[in-house]
This record gives sequence, structure tokens and C-alpha cells, in this order.
Amino acid sequence: MKQTNIYCPPYEILYIYYIQGKVKALSEKQLFLSHYIGNWVEADTSFLFFTCESREKIDQLMAIQPELILLDSFQMTYQEWCGGQFEVISLADFIIAPPWMHKISEIDPRPIWLDPGVVFGAGTHPTTYDCLQAIDAAFSLYSIETMVDIGTGTGLLSLFGARKGAQRIVALDLNPLAVQTTQNNIQINDLDKHIFAVQADASHLVTKSVDLWVANIHFDVLISLVQSPEFIRHKLFVISGLMYSESLIIKDLLSKLPVKIIQSWEGTWFTCLGATI
Repeated sequence: MKQTNIYCPPYEILYIYYIQGKVKALSEKQLFLSHYIGNWVEADTSFLFFTCESREKIDQLMAIQPELILLDSFQMTYQEWCGGQFEVISLADFIIAPPWMHKISEIDPRPIWLDPGVVFGAGTHPTTYDCLQAIDAAFSLYSIETMVDIGTGTGLLSLFGARKGAQRIVALDLNPLAVQTTQNNIQINDLDKHIFAVQADASHLVTKSVDLWVANIHFDVLISLVQSPEFIRHKLFVISGLMYSESLIIKDLLSKLPVKIIQSWEGTWFTCLGATI
């Protein structure tokens, strides 16, 4: 896809409010009309992101939901939040880059544009990069038409799967801000016909058999998914997001199932590509 639109980094300064409790969607709609980026939900806490100082709005929120507690607030540049400059990633004849680096399309015909917003998952974390390699390996071995991406984050793994040739992908995340970010990246890459972003709890997900099942998520969620009856219905799987000690438990579980590990990436983190047998 030839990139024709000109994009700029989405934000300059971020104002973040760390709140104990869950902000109701209705409260968001009532109060946060301008300068509001979104809400990152983490367990029973909320991180509200704005592009300008918004303490007055936060006070109004507390009046509507008195059970909420403001724990802290932060101000930082967008670059600081993202951990520095964005890196351009080259993998399997693709370039993964933010859309404001549009000149890349002049030298590379196969860009994957990734705007992470304020969501983690720009492709540089070892688990994300290892997942990309595992997905690439899966496509080199098998014909893959359908895929599910659990804990999609920015949607990068789904974007890569679609660019590799998958026709129908479900990109799943419990966090509404992650789903919003994924949907934006789907549109930037013109992949609306192939990727469907869904907000849902993976532990409650019952899917039909897919060619490739990908999960780069927390251990406590992953272990319940691997133990579910649906897991062995899928042709191929990629498991990631595990520390070494956690990987030993998962590998022990896999050894008791009708599956095989085709390839693994092991270091501080563990990722594997496997198949049902």
C-alpha cells in the first residue's frame, strides 16, 4: 500500500491521572469531550490520558463517582512516555514504522504503519519481536487463512498476519484503549476487510478452530487458555509473554496435550510456535 497521507506524532505533552477504581463509560462521555485521549484500565485502576492539564475535569469526575481516588498525576513528553525515539523494524521483507515517517514508503514497497498512541507494543520488546518471528515462521510452513490475536495491544501482530496473507483475523483485547488504538492502525493500513478489533475478556472467549492462535499475554490468563478445551482445536499456536520460570509450567502443560513445539525463542522471555497433532 502506497502511503499518501501525511501524519505527525500524535501528541507532544501528555497529562496522566492515575486513579484507584474504574471510570464508568458514561462519566467519560459526560466530561471528557476535548483534549481527552483515553483510559488505560489496569485491574482496578485507571490511567486517564489528556493533551492538556485537566485537573478540573478530574475533580468533576470525582464528584460523579465519589468512590474513585486520585492516586497521582504525571506530566511528560510523548517521547518520554514511549521510552525514546521510535525504531524502524525490518522483518521478512516488511518495514514496521510510525506513519509520520512516511518517506519510508518511497524506498520500501511493503510498510506496516504502526501508531502506538499511548499503548505499549511498538515491536521493540523481545516478546513482541519474537512473536513476529514466530508468525513469520508459521506462514513459511503452512497456509494460514484465519487467525486470532489475544492481547492485541496496538494490533501489530494482527497487522503483520494480514500482511503475510491471513484473510480473517480477530484482534482481541480487554482494554478499550488498546482496541481503539488497534482499530486506528487497521484503518491506517487499509486492512478493515481482514482484521476485526474486539473488546472482550480472553478467558470468556470461545472461538471456532482457526489456523493460527496467537497469545502474548500475562501468565495467569495464558495458563487458563492453554488448559481450556478450545486450545487444541486450533491448527497452530504462538505463545509468548512468559518469564523463564513461567515457561516451565506452560511447557509441562503442553507436554500433556496432543501438540508439538515446532520452534522456540528462549532467553529472559519465552516464545514458542507449536501445532496440534
